[in-house]
Amino acid sequence: SHFIFCIMDIQFQILDKEAIPSIIPLIQEFTNDKFSNEVLRSRFEAMFTQHYECLGVLSGEKLIGVCGLWFQTRHYAGMSCEPDHVFIQPQYQGQGLGDKMFEYIASYCKAKGCESLELNTYVQNTASHKFYYNQGFKILGYHFFKDL
Repeated sequence: SHFIFCIMDIQFQILDKEAIPSIIPLIQEFTNDKFSNEVLRSRFEAMFTQHYECLGVLSGEKLIGVCGLWFQTRHYAGMSCEPDHVFIQPQYQGQGLGDKMFEYIASYCKAKGCESLELNTYVQNTASHKFYYNQGFKILGYHFFKDL
């Protein structure tokens, strides 16, 4: 039941927990090495047991981006997915991959029965605010929401 989407040599696919060693370097880049390998490995091993999936963005065999997907049901949103730690390596940014990633996420989540996407982003990350507005998200306080 692999849900895979390819464009040029870029592929989007859900990774399994065996991919944790390849996910960690990207998360360290995303967080500016805020956490050790050991802490991240431990946390990701736990996350994979807690309604979490990880979307990988691959260029050929190389993992160049990740996005966590948290699934839950909420009284105001129904079954929902929260994209988390959305990251594409800087040298691959500006090529429309973020748009394609969120097209994939919307299709994948809708196919799983989700009614909405919601996410959080840092107040100072204004580039992400513009990106999420362009993806159809609305600010509810500092919380983004998108109907599917």
